[in-house]
Amino acid sequence: MTIFTRIIKGDIPSYKVAENEQCYAFLDINPLVKGHTLVIPKLPEPEADYIFDLDDELLANLMIFAKKVAAGIKQATGCERVGVAVLGMEVNHVHIHLVPMNSEKDMLFTNPKLQLSAEEMAEIANSIAQAIDPV
Repeated sequence: MTIFTRIIKGDIPSYKVAENEQCYAFLDINPLVKGHTLVIPKLPEPEADYIFDLDDELLANLMIFAKKVAAGIKQATGCERVGVAVLGMEVNHVHIHLVPMNSEKDMLFTNPKLQLSAEEMAEIANSIAQAIDPV
């Protein structure tokens, strides 16, 4: 069972920004910028770790869900755009990175990660959650 499945089940706390029957979105605990969010599908075990192994319906639903979350991130953070990355190498569970961007440098995964307090993380998650249309 991956750490993401444990987050979905509530075994590990997260800063949730949105959830529906098939998907879950939460703040990255090692963000590139404030508002960096992970979007994951709710998967049976063993979890798929490659986005293109998902069936077409789940892949489509994941992307539509990510689009709604991205709109909330953009509104809550005031960024110019929300970048999308599917790396999938650090956790063996399909996940999409949504990163608020004001320049392309904001998407460099080699940049130092931010260290935010629990209060800052909760505030950011709440502001994004409030900005998202029902998903």
